[in-house]
Amino acid sequence: MGVTNDDTGTTTRRAMLAGAGAAGVALTLAACGDDSDGGSTSTTPTGGTGGTGGTGGAGGAGGAGGIKTADIPVKGGKILKDSNTVVTQPEAGTFKAFSAICTHQQCTVGSVENNVIKCPCHGSQYSATDGSVVQPAPGLTKETQKPLSAKTAAVSGDTITLS
Repeated sequence: MGVTNDDTGTTTRRAMLAGAGAAGVALTLAACGDDSDGGSTSTTPTGGTGGTGGTGGAGGAGGAGGIKTADIPVKGGKILKDSNTVVTQPEAGTFKAFSAICTHQQCTVGSVENNVIKCPCHGSQYSATDGSVVQPAPGLTKETQKPLSAKTAAVSGDTITLS
C-alpha cells in the first residue's frame, strides 16, 4: 500500500493519516498478540523494566516455586503471561488473582496501577480488588462487560501459590 498523492504530486493529509492509522493498528495488534516467551510482566512502578534475573522462578505461575509476595507491589500487580493470570495486592498483605484475559476482546491485560488492572487494547479497566469492571470498553457498559474471572491465590509465608 503506497502513499496516495493529490493532483499536484504532493502527499495529501488523508494519505499521511491513513499511513499513521495503519501503523497504530499494527502496534495495537502486536499488543494483543500472543507473547509466547512464557514470561511475566511486572507492573512495579519503580526499578525500571526488564532487568536481569527475573522473577517467578520454577513454576513461575504458582507451581512448585510459587510467586514471592515481595514481587507484587501494594496497589499494583504482576501479569503472568504463561498462565494468563494477574496477581494483585490491593492493600498490604492481601493478594488476589484473576484471569489476565480482558473480557472485551480477549487481549492480555497490560498493567496494574493504583488498584486498577488496565487493558491496552481498548481501554477496559478492572478493579484489582474484585475484578469488576471500572471502565468498560467503548460501546459497552459496566453492566454489559463481564468482570475478570477470579482465581485462587493462597499465601504461605512469603510465597503465593495459584490454583
